[in-house]
Amino acid sequence: MPRIMIPQGRSGKEVEMWRERILDVAEEHFRRIGYQKTSVADVASCLRMSSTNVYRFFPSRAAINESICDRFVEQTIHLAAAVARQDAPAHDRLRRLFNLLYEERRRQFIEEKHVHDLIVAATTENWPIMSAHCSRLLTIVREIIEEGIEAGDYCVNDPDEAARSAMNAFSSFYHPVLVEARLREPEVARQGLDQQINFILSALGG
Repeated sequence: MPRIMIPQGRSGKEVEMWRERILDVAEEHFRRIGYQKTSVADVASCLRMSSTNVYRFFPSRAAINESICDRFVEQTIHLAAAVARQDAPAHDRLRRLFNLLYEERRRQFIEEKHVHDLIVAATTENWPIMSAHCSRLLTIVREIIEEGIEAGDYCVNDPDEAARSAMNAFSSFYHPVLVEARLREPEVARQGLDQQINFILSALGG
C-alpha cells in the first residue's frame, strides 16, 4: 500500500485534523500494548505515512506521550468539574469529588493498567501536563470551598491555603504509585479513604 505524503502549507484546520488522527492511533496502541512498547513507526504505519510525517505534527515522541496523557487527565477534570457544579452543599460535593478522584485512580489501575503506567510516568517524572492538571484540580477544590465559606459551612480565612492543604492531605489517595500500593489491601484502603475525607471536611469545619 502506498504511503500518504502530507504536503507542506497545510491550513490550521488540516494540521489539527492530522494531529487528532495521529493521537487517536497512538491512544489505541497505548491502551492495547502500553506507551513504552508503542513506537512512532507503529503509529506511522497504521496511518500509512512515514515517521517523518508524524514528526511534522509533533516535535518528539515525548510530545505524543504528553498529548495522550493530557487526554486521559482531561477526562478526570471533566468529571470533577461536573461534581463541582452539582446542586448540593459544599461538603457533599467535596466528599463526592474526593471519592471520584480515588475511584478514577483505582479503576485505571485495575481496568486500564497501560493508562495507569502512563500516569505513573507522568507523575513521577514531573511532566508539565501533570502540574497543569493538579492546578486545575486545585482550582475546582478552591471554588467549592469558597462557596462553602459563602454559605457559612466552612470556617477558613484563606480558601487558597485551605484547598492546598486539603489536596495535600488527600494526595496519598490520588498519587498513582501510592494508590497502587494501597490497593494491595482494598478494604483497608476504602476505610482509610473514608477516614481521610472525614478528617479533611472536619478541618474545614463541614
